[in-house]
Amino acid sequence: MKNKLKIGIIGLGTVGCGVVKVLSRFDDIEIVSAAVKNLTKKRDVEVQTITNNPMDIVTNPEIDVVVEVAGGCEILEALKVAVQNKKHIVTANKELLARHGAELFDLARENQVAILYEAAVAGGIPIILPIKTSLAANKFSFVAGILNGTTNYILTKMEQENLSYEDCLAKAQKLGYAETDPTGDVEGFDAMYKIAILANIVFGKRIDVNKIYREGITHITSNDIKLADELGYKIKLIAQASELESGELDIRVHPMLISKENTISDVNNATNAVMLKGFPVDKVLFVGPGAGEFPTASSVVGDILSIKSEFDKTGEILPMTTCHHSVYANQIEIEKTQNCYYLSIVAGNNLGTIGKIGSACAEFGINLSSIIQKGINEDNKASIIVITEKSSEADMNKMVEKLENENDIKVINKIRVMQ
Repeated sequence: MKNKLKIGIIGLGTVGCGVVKVLSRFDDIEIVSAAVKNLTKKRDVEVQTITNNPMDIVTNPEIDVVVEVAGGCEILEALKVAVQNKKHIVTANKELLARHGAELFDLARENQVAILYEAAVAGGIPIILPIKTSLAANKFSFVAGILNGTTNYILTKMEQENLSYEDCLAKAQKLGYAETDPTGDVEGFDAMYKIAILANIVFGKRIDVNKIYREGITHITSNDIKLADELGYKIKLIAQASELESGELDIRVHPMLISKENTISDVNNATNAVMLKGFPVDKVLFVGPGAGEFPTASSVVGDILSIKSEFDKTGEILPMTTCHHSVYANQIEIEKTQNCYYLSIVAGNNLGTIGKIGSACAEFGINLSSIIQKGINEDNKASIIVITEKSSEADMNKMVEKLENENDIKVINKIRVMQ
């Protein structure tokens, strides 16, 4: 039994500094060293030894646990060395786990060390350990969530303040919610990595992140937000994974219209949420801060304490912290999915336009739930909103293509509707 758990940290950015501050409350945990990119940068925490070489951390025989909060995939080789040196890993790196998790977990199993990553999915929301413990009796069929605080903040402000996407992005950047290059958030990459990790845990299969359909929020307009509100919906960027009767997995990230009667529609600003459906529990919803210095540090330190607890008791790791999956899921393409749709259409104010839309839908077996004309604009164009019943993505795309081949009809936006 060790008196102190010795920690090495890779990354002293916002989260890394938060981890140092939280760990200062624990006398039985010692931060031995930290690796950073910029040795001269001023930080509001102190670590006894700082290096700019992560290899100094992962090869240090004094260190028991490597905490990686630097992000990116370039740290992979260093973490592999850490595992080979019998060091446990605690990480918040969703991209690394989504893209290289299989390799890392296989190596960890061979070397009998743990890789814990509660902070990688939803910041301060405890979700991974509850799925593995309290909800372990369940057979899950569906997991979905608002997994990116930046996009949720932007969409919330577009709704509440009737601002454009561009204006809300600028506001998010000014407040520090969005990076100077926001691509990872607004184009859905961040949420894609997180749903890959969640699907792996929930369905017990490895996920090929390259096969996940991904669509961001840059095409969402303030008019879409307003019309959705009038129809009883809100628009959110949703990452979801479901198991079909065939055993295939449907995993994707894209904006969706969410009924205001659905609790998840009330999750606003930078808050995250994860919804699970299974038997026997039915539906459960986890809501909380998805990012930030202390929420994320809370999850990181929670993982560290889990390792510390096992060290103190047995010197061995919890079996649940190892990955036993070896089979990759059969993931379907977006064209094979079934969805309801919202269509925003602009058309000439001509007789028979509504009939053409109805005929195109009928040709491809698409039933209309509602069709509304929202008046005539100054160019004598009619704004038409269509909500469909469930149909295949492939048929919907064919119908949209047919409509756009008609003179004076243009589909401005197509957004899926959550059921």
